[in-house]
Amino acid sequence: MFVDQVKIDVKAGKGGDGAVAFRREKFVPLGGPAGGDGGHGGSVILVVDEGLRTLMDFRYRHHFKANSGGNGQNKQMYGHGAEDTFVQVPPGTTVRDADTNELLGDLTEDGQQLVIAKGGRGGRGNMHFANARNSAPEVAENGEPGEERSIQLELKVLADVGLVGFPSVGKSTLLSVVTSAKPKIASYQFTTLVPNLGMVQLDDGRDFVLADLPGLIEGASDGVGLGIQFLRHVERTRVVLHLVEMDEQTGRNPFEDYQQINHELESYDAKILERPQIIVATKMDLPGSTELLAEFKQKLAAIGDTHEIFEISSITHQGVQPLMNKTADLLAATPEFPMGDVEEVQTHKRYQYQAEEPAFSIEQDEYGTFVISGEKIEKRFKMSNLDHQDGVMRFARQLRSMGIDAALREAGAHNGDLVAIDNFTFEFVE
Repeated sequence: MFVDQVKIDVKAGKGGDGAVAFRREKFVPLGGPAGGDGGHGGSVILVVDEGLRTLMDFRYRHHFKANSGGNGQNKQMYGHGAEDTFVQVPPGTTVRDADTNELLGDLTEDGQQLVIAKGGRGGRGNMHFANARNSAPEVAENGEPGEERSIQLELKVLADVGLVGFPSVGKSTLLSVVTSAKPKIASYQFTTLVPNLGMVQLDDGRDFVLADLPGLIEGASDGVGLGIQFLRHVERTRVVLHLVEMDEQTGRNPFEDYQQINHELESYDAKILERPQIIVATKMDLPGSTELLAEFKQKLAAIGDTHEIFEISSITHQGVQPLMNKTADLLAATPEFPMGDVEEVQTHKRYQYQAEEPAFSIEQDEYGTFVISGEKIEKRFKMSNLDHQDGVMRFARQLRSMGIDAALREAGAHNGDLVAIDNFTFEFVE
């Protein structure tokens, strides 16, 4: 099964907690604080594996979680750092944030990596909090939470040349003739339901990747037939082979088919029509094909269309080798086309101004409890070790420095009122 779009959830590992410990050793009086730092949490990293061709591996697994770092120990021993979690994806995968649609990266080369969720740093042990006023602090930090996000993966196959056209015009047959690929071939429409790839190898040593895309019909841009869901795979191609059948038995008009396919391509992305395009007249071994081709050429000349036309028959192999040679020549002279925002993210990073969100907000629930929320304050709470009085007092000072005490008074809080941060509830005291 060919899967080219999938959404996954990733969560990086939490950093290990710092330790509260003291040096207790014979003949060493007043040993002082000796709590070690926690280890860093593991990150979730995408890595390109050229052996993969689809996103099928993600069909039944949508959640990826890295391990947390180890907690710090006494004698100033650090916790172990967690190993990163690597997730293999096929070349040609674009990565976006599912919530904001921000483009995070475009993975095209074997072994290329992209960190999509960074692990949290380890919390500091109490050896970092000793000072002249408190030489034996019972203060330590918990580990930083790891990043958590939803990711949209989209595969755009890496092909140099793309075959486009109406169903049953001979795309799969041509692919089977010029490559070792074995696509399904039958005398009915929509035989090809997923893209097929093949490697064309010429006698002079040149080679290129050829992609056979599912057939388009009128209204594909509006979802008719298979729609245009597979046209994303054309975006990476440098040359387009537009197949038009010259079979009078079908009753179709080659010129109208040619114009309709170009219209659907333009509806999807007008830049596709800027790529070099070769018109391939197929099934030239059938009776009446020569007359249809002559009429087709006249209509093209009438509208000023100067695309080169190659006459082929995949059954008799007529004209196939010259077509492949011409395609290789075009590839050699055609640079890679930029892919919009994918190209931009690879060359430079765009920064957009965003108004700074308030550090916290205060609301009163139905039970009269003042609920404090906000990314900054919740992260600070999660990294605070409240098992010791020194840690509680440090967190209280942090709340006061952030202006939360004053904000609670403005919100109407009085002595004895309950205040909640995440799952922690305490009394407000003047």
